[in-house]
Amino acid sequence: MHTQYGPPDVLQIKEVVKPVPKDNEVLIKIFATSVTSGDCNARSFEFVPGLFWLPARIIFGFTKPKINILGTELAGEIEATGKDVKLFNKGDQVFALSCITYGGHAEYVCMPEDGVLAAKPSNLTFDEAVAVPFGAHSALFFIKDQANVQPGQKVLIYGASGGIGTYAVQLAKYYGAEVTGVCSTANLDMVKSLGADHVIDYTKEDFAKSNEAYDVIFDTVGKISFSHCKSLLKQKGVYLAAAMNTAILFQMLWTSITGGKKVMGGVAIERQEDLLFFKKLIEAGKLKPVIDRRYPFEQIVDAFKYVEQGHKKGNVVITLGS
Repeated sequence: MHTQYGPPDVLQIKEVVKPVPKDNEVLIKIFATSVTSGDCNARSFEFVPGLFWLPARIIFGFTKPKINILGTELAGEIEATGKDVKLFNKGDQVFALSCITYGGHAEYVCMPEDGVLAAKPSNLTFDEAVAVPFGAHSALFFIKDQANVQPGQKVLIYGASGGIGTYAVQLAKYYGAEVTGVCSTANLDMVKSLGADHVIDYTKEDFAKSNEAYDVIFDTVGKISFSHCKSLLKQKGVYLAAAMNTAILFQMLWTSITGGKKVMGGVAIERQEDLLFFKKLIEAGKLKPVIDRRYPFEQIVDAFKYVEQGHKKGNVVITLGS
């Protein structure tokens, strides 16, 4: 739990009342959860651009957080169901995403049956399954909903080894693109193994100085700018920004008016059908999670500290029980 904004040390493990499912809800016993950038941002409240500060404070709380239990991803087993639940039964193994209400950093959580909840992929363990929803949803939102990547297009993904980037590489390949991944030396082989056609080591080479032309450039980590890579975009090319700020917002507005090259950003919409889509891809061997580290629940503060170093590859998982 966290009852104040601040560094990872504000988190404390406490006993709380076990939740009881409402008529349309299921009670999930959580076996695995994760620490994502979204969890870190909600805890510290250092991520909000100036224009969004007030609405964000209204949602998250002005002087102290309204949401005390973080955790956007979870995987576990349904322990009980409300009387109106039709889609799930006691004993079902599930994975889920909850970016609005959070609650995954606990032993139990209640979720509505029509929430972003689905049967766990049969070929993944709980800790593997929990590493899917947040990054895959974000990647799909940008790759398909925003850029509408098509077969034969050239896509560059900056931060290809991160929680969003690893899924962006795989989904862009699934939709038929020629993919270039940008990452550090240590992660080149891993990004290749995900299907990237080309890899660039940003510690040795500035991708923006190449002569390549791309249909889509996706900055998954907020470390580059539209101006830095604008010359590499084709005439109708799209620059995707996963990390929003005031400059990106104005660029989105301006490029939507002027036409030609576009800047696009936003927040992924949680959809149950997307989770079912990921399940299908995973069971077909066309999508896989990447896990950097696993921490026991008692070491969740250390997990937050590691994620905030900004060098994780893929996902950081928290395990509960056996």
